[in-house]
Amino acid sequence: MPEESLLKRSPRARRWRVAGWSLVALLLLLPAIAMQFTSEVNWTMGDFVFAGVLLGGTGLVMELVFRLSPDRCYRAGVVVAALTALLLVWINGAVGIIGNADNPANLLYFAVLVAAVAGSIAAGFRAGGMARAMLVAAALQAVIMVAAPLFSWGPPGEAAVRTFCLNGVFVVFWMIAWVLFRNVNTGRASA
Repeated sequence: MPEESLLKRSPRARRWRVAGWSLVALLLLLPAIAMQFTSEVNWTMGDFVFAGVLLGGTGLVMELVFRLSPDRCYRAGVVVAALTALLLVWINGAVGIIGNADNPANLLYFAVLVAAVAGSIAAGFRAGGMARAMLVAAALQAVIMVAAPLFSWGPPGEAAVRTFCLNGVFVVFWMIAWVLFRNVNTGRASA
Protein backbone atom coordinates (compact mmCIF):
# COMPACT_ATOMS: atom_id res chain seq x y z
CA MET A 1 0.00 0.00 0.00
CA PRO A 2 1.56 3.34 -1.00
CA GLU A 3 2.45 5.79 1.74
CA GLU A 4 -0.34 8.27 2.31
CA SER A 5 0.49 11.90 1.63
CA LEU A 6 1.16 14.15 4.59
CA LEU A 7 -1.31 16.58 3.04
CA LYS A 8 -4.08 13.98 3.15
CA ARG A 9 -3.42 12.93 6.73
CA SER A 10 -3.00 16.21 8.53
CA PRO A 11 -5.95 18.55 9.15
CA ARG A 12 -3.41 21.36 9.67
CA ALA A 13 -1.83 20.61 6.30
CA ARG A 14 -5.27 20.60 4.68
CA ARG A 15 -5.96 24.03 6.16
CA TRP A 16 -2.67 25.32 4.70
CA ARG A 17 -3.58 23.80 1.36
CA VAL A 18 -7.01 25.46 1.34
CA ALA A 19 -5.45 28.76 2.43
CA GLY A 20 -2.87 28.57 -0.35
CA TRP A 21 -5.37 27.89 -3.12
CA SER A 22 -7.72 30.51 -1.67
CA LEU A 23 -4.88 33.02 -1.89
CA VAL A 24 -4.38 32.13 -5.57
CA ALA A 25 -8.08 32.69 -6.22
CA LEU A 26 -8.02 35.98 -4.31
CA LEU A 27 -5.00 37.23 -6.24
CA LEU A 28 -6.83 36.52 -9.48
CA LEU A 29 -10.04 38.09 -8.21
CA LEU A 30 -8.48 41.36 -6.98
CA PRO A 31 -7.73 42.84 -10.42
CA ALA A 32 -11.20 41.85 -11.64
CA ILE A 33 -12.73 43.75 -8.72
CA ALA A 34 -10.35 46.70 -9.11
CA MET A 35 -11.30 47.02 -12.78
CA GLN A 36 -14.86 47.79 -11.67
CA PHE A 37 -13.71 50.86 -9.72
CA THR A 38 -10.74 52.31 -11.59
CA SER A 39 -9.49 52.59 -15.14
CA GLU A 40 -5.89 52.26 -13.92
CA VAL A 41 -6.31 48.50 -13.67
CA ASN A 42 -7.03 47.17 -17.13
CA TRP A 43 -6.34 43.46 -17.41
CA THR A 44 -7.14 41.55 -20.57
CA MET A 45 -8.21 37.93 -20.72
CA GLY A 46 -4.60 37.14 -21.64
CA ASP A 47 -3.41 38.83 -18.43
CA PHE A 48 -5.77 36.69 -16.36
CA VAL A 49 -4.69 33.51 -18.18
CA PHE A 50 -1.00 34.38 -17.72
CA ALA A 51 -1.51 35.13 -14.02
CA GLY A 52 -3.57 31.95 -13.57
CA VAL A 53 -0.92 29.78 -15.21
CA LEU A 54 1.85 31.46 -13.22
CA LEU A 55 0.08 31.25 -9.86
CA GLY A 56 -1.45 27.83 -10.53
CA GLY A 57 1.85 26.40 -11.76
CA THR A 58 3.63 27.65 -8.66
CA GLY A 59 0.92 26.15 -6.48
CA LEU A 60 1.13 22.81 -8.28
CA VAL A 61 4.92 22.69 -7.83
CA MET A 62 4.45 23.26 -4.11
CA GLU A 63 1.71 20.61 -3.90
CA LEU A 64 3.96 18.09 -5.62
CA VAL A 65 6.93 18.80 -3.37
CA PHE A 66 4.83 18.63 -0.22
CA ARG A 67 3.50 15.26 -1.33
CA LEU A 68 6.87 13.80 -2.29
CA SER A 69 9.33 15.14 0.25
CA PRO A 70 9.13 14.87 4.02
CA ASP A 71 12.23 17.08 4.48
CA ARG A 72 11.27 20.52 5.77
CA CYS A 73 14.41 22.25 4.49
CA TYR A 74 13.82 20.81 1.03
CA ARG A 75 10.20 21.96 1.09
CA ALA A 76 11.15 25.42 2.32
CA GLY A 77 13.86 25.66 -0.35
CA VAL A 78 11.34 24.86 -3.08
CA VAL A 79 8.83 27.35 -1.65
CA VAL A 80 11.43 30.13 -1.51
CA ALA A 81 12.78 29.33 -5.00
CA ALA A 82 9.30 29.02 -6.54
CA LEU A 83 8.05 32.26 -4.98
CA THR A 84 11.25 34.05 -6.01
CA ALA A 85 10.82 32.87 -9.60
CA LEU A 86 7.14 33.84 -9.53
CA LEU A 87 7.91 37.35 -8.28
CA LEU A 88 10.72 37.77 -10.79
CA VAL A 89 8.43 36.87 -13.69
CA TRP A 90 5.50 38.88 -12.31
CA ILE A 91 7.39 42.10 -11.63
CA ASN A 92 9.43 41.89 -14.80
CA GLY A 93 6.35 41.18 -16.90
CA ALA A 94 4.20 43.85 -15.29
CA VAL A 95 6.51 46.86 -15.10
CA GLY A 96 10.01 45.68 -15.89
CA ILE A 97 12.94 45.77 -13.51
CA ILE A 98 15.48 47.57 -15.66
CA GLY A 99 13.83 50.75 -16.87
CA ASN A 100 10.31 49.81 -17.97
CA ALA A 101 8.66 46.65 -19.26
CA ASP A 102 9.70 47.46 -22.84
CA ASN A 103 13.44 47.57 -22.05
CA PRO A 104 15.03 44.60 -23.86
CA ALA A 105 17.58 44.29 -21.04
CA ASN A 106 14.79 42.77 -18.92
CA LEU A 107 15.14 39.63 -21.04
CA LEU A 108 18.37 38.96 -19.11
CA TYR A 109 16.25 37.76 -16.20
CA PHE A 110 15.20 34.72 -18.18
CA ALA A 111 18.81 33.51 -17.87
CA VAL A 112 18.33 33.52 -14.09
CA LEU A 113 15.14 31.48 -14.38
CA VAL A 114 16.68 29.07 -16.89
CA ALA A 115 19.66 28.54 -14.57
CA ALA A 116 17.38 27.75 -11.62
CA VAL A 117 15.01 25.47 -13.53
CA ALA A 118 17.49 23.74 -15.85
CA GLY A 119 19.96 23.28 -13.00
CA SER A 120 17.26 21.69 -10.86
CA ILE A 121 16.18 19.38 -13.67
CA ALA A 122 19.79 18.44 -14.48
CA ALA A 123 20.31 17.63 -10.79
CA GLY A 124 17.33 15.30 -10.82
CA PHE A 125 15.78 17.58 -8.18
CA ARG A 126 18.30 16.32 -5.62
CA ALA A 127 19.05 18.86 -2.92
CA GLY A 128 22.78 19.20 -3.59
CA GLY A 129 22.27 19.95 -7.26
CA MET A 130 19.40 22.28 -6.54
CA ALA A 131 21.62 24.16 -4.07
CA ARG A 132 24.15 24.66 -6.87
CA ALA A 133 21.39 25.80 -9.24
CA MET A 134 20.19 28.38 -6.71
CA LEU A 135 23.77 29.61 -6.25
CA VAL A 136 24.15 30.04 -10.02
CA ALA A 137 20.79 31.86 -10.15
CA ALA A 138 21.95 34.18 -7.35
CA ALA A 139 25.23 34.84 -9.14
CA LEU A 140 23.48 35.64 -12.43
CA GLN A 141 21.05 37.93 -10.59
CA ALA A 142 24.04 39.68 -8.97
CA VAL A 143 25.75 40.14 -12.35
CA ILE A 144 22.57 41.70 -13.72
CA MET A 145 22.33 43.84 -10.58
CA VAL A 146 25.79 45.27 -11.18
CA ALA A 147 25.32 45.59 -14.95
CA ALA A 148 21.78 47.01 -14.83
CA PRO A 149 22.87 50.68 -14.83
CA LEU A 150 24.58 50.01 -18.16
CA PHE A 151 21.26 48.89 -19.63
CA SER A 152 19.05 51.62 -18.21
CA TRP A 153 20.17 54.14 -20.85
CA GLY A 154 20.08 56.98 -18.45
CA PRO A 155 22.24 58.66 -15.85
CA PRO A 156 22.57 56.92 -12.50
CA GLY A 157 19.95 58.18 -10.15
CA GLU A 158 16.99 57.13 -8.09
CA ALA A 159 15.80 54.60 -10.69
CA ALA A 160 19.24 52.96 -10.79
CA VAL A 161 19.30 52.71 -6.99
CA ARG A 162 15.81 51.13 -6.97
CA THR A 163 16.87 48.64 -9.66
CA PHE A 164 20.03 47.78 -7.73
CA CYS A 165 18.10 47.27 -4.49
CA LEU A 166 15.35 45.18 -6.10
CA ASN A 167 17.95 42.94 -7.71
CA GLY A 168 19.67 42.70 -4.33
CA VAL A 169 16.46 41.42 -2.77
CA PHE A 170 16.24 38.72 -5.42
CA VAL A 171 19.89 37.76 -4.81
CA VAL A 172 19.06 37.36 -1.11
CA PHE A 173 16.03 35.16 -1.88
CA TRP A 174 18.07 32.90 -4.20
CA MET A 175 20.72 32.65 -1.48
CA ILE A 176 18.10 31.71 1.12
CA ALA A 177 16.97 28.88 -1.19
CA TRP A 178 20.63 27.84 -1.57
CA VAL A 179 21.09 27.68 2.21
CA LEU A 180 17.89 25.68 2.66
CA PHE A 181 18.86 23.12 0.02
CA ARG A 182 22.35 22.83 1.52
CA ASN A 183 20.75 22.04 4.88
CA VAL A 184 18.59 19.19 3.62
CA ASN A 185 19.07 16.06 5.70
CA THR A 186 21.04 13.87 3.31
CA GLY A 187 20.16 10.75 5.29
CA ARG A 188 16.57 10.84 4.07
CA ALA A 189 15.00 10.87 0.63
CA SER A 190 14.44 14.49 -0.33
CA ALA A 191 12.47 14.16 -3.54
